[in-house]
Formats: sequence, C-alpha cells, structure tokens
Amino acid sequence: MYKVLSKDTIELEIVPYIPIGKRGFKSKVPICEIINCILYKLKTGVQWYLLPVLQLFSQEVLHYKTVFGYYRQWCKAGIWKDCWSGILEKNKSKIDLSSADVDGSHTTALRGGEAVSYQGMKKRKTTKALYLTDRSGLPLAMSMPVCGNHNDLFNIEEHFEELTDFLRRSGISLDGLFLDFDAGFDADNLRSKASQLGIIANIAHNKRNSGTDNDHYFDEELYKKRYTIERTNAWLDSFRSILNRFDTTVTSWIGFNYLAFIVIACKKFIKRKSR
Repeated sequence: MYKVLSKDTIELEIVPYIPIGKRGFKSKVPICEIINCILYKLKTGVQWYLLPVLQLFSQEVLHYKTVFGYYRQWCKAGIWKDCWSGILEKNKSKIDLSSADVDGSHTTALRGGEAVSYQGMKKRKTTKALYLTDRSGLPLAMSMPVCGNHNDLFNIEEHFEELTDFLRRSGISLDGLFLDFDAGFDADNLRSKASQLGIIANIAHNKRNSGTDNDHYFDEELYKKRYTIERTNAWLDSFRSILNRFDTTVTSWIGFNYLAFIVIACKKFIKRKSR
C-alpha cells in the first residue's frame, strides 16, 4: 500500500504531538497507522468512506468513521498546527530566509461550508487564504481562511500579523526579511504594517494605482525569484484533499493544509530509510 511518509518519520515527527488522555490512548491500533490513513486521504482525496482500511491497517482494522473521528478531534485541538510549529522550530536552520514570498490562493469548495462564497473570477464557490513561503518554496505559514469573494487586501493587516506571529512563535526571526508580494497587495497600510514588524515589503506596483505615489522601494531582480511560490502552489495541489475542498468545516481544511506542510518539509529535511 502506498505510504505518504515512512512509519519511522510518522512515529518520530508527528506521533509525539498526539495528546494522550489521563488513562492512556484508547485506540486498539498504533497511532502511526491512524495517521497513515489520514495522510492517504490527504494525498489521494478519496472520500472517507472509500478509505482502503483493510490495506492500511496491519492487524486490527478501524472503521473509516473512527479514523475520521480521530482526525476531527485532532483538528479541533490544533494538533497539526502545533506539530508543524515544532518541526519548523527544530529545523529552522534549514529554512532559506534570504527572502520570502506571500500570495493568496483560492480553493474551489465543492460542498460549501464555513468561509465559503461565490468568487466571480473562478465562477465557483471558493475559500481563500494567504500563504508565506521561504526562498526555496517551502510553505511556512497560512492565514485563517476567508470567503472567496474577498480580494487580497481584505483585513490584510490582521492576516499578515497571523502569518508573522506564527513564525515568531516557532522560533523564526523575521527581522530585516525581504518579503515579495504581487501587485494585488500594493497598499500603504501593508507596507506600514510590514515596517512595524521589521520586514521589508517588496511589492510590485499596481497599475490601477496610477494616481498614487509610486516612490516606494521595489527590487525587480528580487521579485523575479517569486516564481518559487507558484511552484509551491503546484506542490500543494498534488494533495488532492487540498486541490478541491470537500470539508465543510474550517478546522478540517486548515488541518489538511498543515499536514501537507508537514509532508513537504519531512521529505525535504529528513532522510530516513523506510522499515
């Protein structure tokens, strides 16, 4: 059976963040096998009831509803975000912050749900979130999802602070960071917020703002490297549960995103042989 991550990696990098109740973990199967089921769902996009549980469990077999129950429980507890923060802190020396990128991404929401609305450009109902990546394209942080009818600058100061606060809490210094944004983010309040946080915002000029001051700093050569975040979008799209959103709750959607971050990072940082 196809495995997204090796058993060793799951046990060493993810399992330590799974909370154990006062009377111990009640599952009859190893935690790593439950996580492997969830990662299979993340990668393939298969509906929960179609999970090949007979092949994914080695001895005792859990019903797909039980696997889903564990996933929802861990999403509500913020386990995947905590796990990702821990992995970042442990591997911060391997992150390339010579510069970084921010971009917004719309995801088609096929079943509707929380933080979903019609988006004219996509002609579909979508969910939108901001993503921050390092120079190599490694996804580092995401903002809270919002309805897809909002543009890139909707509550930008709040969402930008979400991204930077998460990274600082993960032990990553952003002082003096050059951060690329496309023309959709051309706004003085974003530049001001970035400056307050010690970040240099490298924002392409929006031609629609032709009547405003265009004396802001802009490094065109640095901006050309921004193609890496487009490659990141392709990496994330390879996880079928992220490519199209079927989850109606925001916590489930966020959980799959952080799990994708974890998988991408583990494959980049950790070199281990499978058992």
